[in-house]
Amino acid sequence: MNSVTQEQLEGISNYFAPASIAPTTSGAGGVMGGQTISAEGSEVSARAKPTVSLELPPPKTGLGGEESTETQKPEEESEKETKSEAETASEEAVKKAEQEQFEKAESELKQALQEIPNAAELQKSLMVDDTPEGLRIQIVDQEGLAMFPCGGSEPLTRARKLLELVKHVVEKMPQKIAISGHTDAVKFGSGSAYTNWELSVDRANSARRVLRDLGLPIERLSRIVGKADTEPLLKDDPNNARNRRLSIVLLRGTSSKSAPAPATENK
Repeated sequence: MNSVTQEQLEGISNYFAPASIAPTTSGAGGVMGGQTISAEGSEVSARAKPTVSLELPPPKTGLGGEESTETQKPEEESEKETKSEAETASEEAVKKAEQEQFEKAESELKQALQEIPNAAELQKSLMVDDTPEGLRIQIVDQEGLAMFPCGGSEPLTRARKLLELVKHVVEKMPQKIAISGHTDAVKFGSGSAYTNWELSVDRANSARRVLRDLGLPIERLSRIVGKADTEPLLKDDPNNARNRRLSIVLLRGTSSKSAPAPATENK
C-alpha cells in the first residue's frame, strides 16, 4: 500500500462509496430503486433496476443444513416399527406355545406306550423327535417285528395299535398332519411292475385310512407321500429293517390360527 499514490487511493475509495445517478434520492434514480418509503404506488424509473426482497427460511439442524433423519423420524416409520415389534412378539409367543404343545404330545406318547400290552416289545418301534418341519412320530420295523407283511400294504395288528395310540395324541393338537411311507433298499423281483415307490405310497395311504376310521378328521391331513428308500433311517445300512417305517409329522406353523391350506384326500 505504501507504493500506491494518493490519487490511486482516492480512486479505490470512490469505487466502493455509494454513488447516486440522479442529484436527488427521491423518484427514480436513488438507492431506493425508483420507490419512496412514504407513498404506495410511487413511480418506478425505467432506468432503475427493480429490487427483489427474499425471505430466507431459518437454518435447519442436522448434517448439510437438512433435517437429520437420525434425530427425527416420520410418524409413519415409527408406527411401522411399533407394529413390526408387536408382530414379532406375537410370532414368538405362537412359536413358544407350539413348542410346548410338541413337548406335551411327546410326553403323552411315551406315557401311553407304557400302558399298552407288550410295551417293552414295541418301545423301539415308536420314535418321536422334534424336527424343523414339526413333531415327527415314526412307526418303525424291527428285525423280526414288522409293522406290515413283507411286500404288503395293510398294517398288522401291532401297527394298528400304535396308530391308535398316535391318533389319541394328535387329535388334541391343532396342527396339520403329513404322512409318508418309507421302505428299505431291497428291490422287488426282476420284471415286477410294482416297486418300492408304489409300496411306500400304499402303506402311507393305509395309515391314513386307519386314522380316518379311528375318527381323525380328514381335514387334518395335509399330504400323503411315498419316499421309497430315498430317505433311509440308517444310511450306512440301507437294507436294514428299521428303514421300513411310517412317518407322521405334526407340521409346524399349521395350526388353525395360521390359516392352514385345505386338505385333500388322495385317491
